Amino acid sequence: MGEPPDNDLPTSEGIPADSVRSTDIRPPKEKVRDFPDTPGVYLMKDERGRVLYIGKAKSLRHRAASYFADAALQDRRIADMIPLIADIDYLDAESEVDALLLEARLIKDIQPRFNIDLKDDKSFPYLQIITNEEFPRVEFTRAPAGKGVKLYGPFANAGALRGAIQVLQRVFKFRTCSLDIQAEDPKWRYYRPCLLYNIHQCTAPCNLRISEEDYKEDIKRLRLFLDGKRQKLLKEMNEEMKQAAQQLQFEKAAKLRDEIQALEKL
Repeated sequence: MGEPPDNDLPTSEGIPADSVRSTDIRPPKEKVRDFPDTPGVYLMKDERGRVLYIGKAKSLRHRAASYFADAALQDRRIADMIPLIADIDYLDAESEVDALLLEARLIKDIQPRFNIDLKDDKSFPYLQIITNEEFPRVEFTRAPAGKGVKLYGPFANAGALRGAIQVLQRVFKFRTCSLDIQAEDPKWRYYRPCLLYNIHQCTAPCNLRISEEDYKEDIKRLRLFLDGKRQKLLKEMNEEMKQAAQQLQFEKAAKLRDEIQALEKL
């Protein structure tokens, strides 16, 4: 079958190849000891610099080091890969969610030999925001729409994506239903919200309990977070909270305070 193609990191999408090239010539087992105890993506490479495997981590140091422990060799795939690893590098991420998104994108672009997922475009799971609706919905999909959507992914693990959507929904309270909600249609004022409203994971646009403008502001914040602009988002929300308090809009200020606290813990 011949030599596999050189799968050095691409320079597209804002990630220059030299951002993960290292001049550190120490063995990988020693290099990982100096990795940060923060979220990110690690890249295992062979002696020619080709990426063998890409993984995400809550703690880069602990996760990457685990591959070189004796217990890891019990996994046949890892045991086959370890002798081929000549170098290891990493990319920082601001959060676990950012690391998940980055891992999925890099795996799709590079197609490393030892990443067994994300090989078939037809089965990739995505997070999809339907942007051409009055109250945009957020959903898990394996068949992305061609237009009118903002797409994030693909993801390596469908279960992890579903879990991420649930966590994000606690903060941004977006809808995941398939209802065709129109703000000017009075019938929605009589619609009974689902359980997600009662457990404070949705603002119930289906019952018009939130305005179209306020709902889209929540979606805007979600997109900023998913685009990796967490600090910018927190700054904007803090400023908006202070402004609401100054204008005696205490309910709005309290809502923003709770969202900021949830984001800081996410």
